[in-house]
Amino acid sequence: MNKNVKPVWSNPVHLLAFGFGSGAFPKAPGTAGTALAMLIYLLLPPLSPIIYGLALVITFLLGIWLCGKAASDLGLHDPGGIVWDEFVGYWITMFMAPTGWQWVVLGFVLFRLLDIFKPWPIKWADKEIKGGLGIMLDDVLAGIMAALCIQAIALLIA
Repeated sequence: MNKNVKPVWSNPVHLLAFGFGSGAFPKAPGTAGTALAMLIYLLLPPLSPIIYGLALVITFLLGIWLCGKAASDLGLHDPGGIVWDEFVGYWITMFMAPTGWQWVVLGFVLFRLLDIFKPWPIKWADKEIKGGLGIMLDDVLAGIMAALCIQAIALLIA
């Protein structure tokens, strides 16, 4: 994050977009944001796939606005400290994942690897789509790809 550009912590948009402050970590803010998303995931009660899916849609749509507004407020295209997209991407990763700590950790690792290395079409979305949707979309795609990997691994070892 540009050290001269700071979120306004009293602004609820900035607070959410920056993952309750996890995006302000000076090193690897995306990893810090994903770690907090993992903790939130672990603290949530089990949800039916329909409720969980609805929550994903809501957090994604909210994220388009939140991330776009926060980036606009700061005058930046995609500040690294905005991590709401990591939250949603990780939660997508864990959609219908098997239960157990090993799946939670595997989801974290797969999502971070895909988000960092950005294979196609993640890299395309990151470069070509602008605004709040652009900030969200690369992480949503990484989450979808990570979720598919988890499902494939679960099928292979079942």
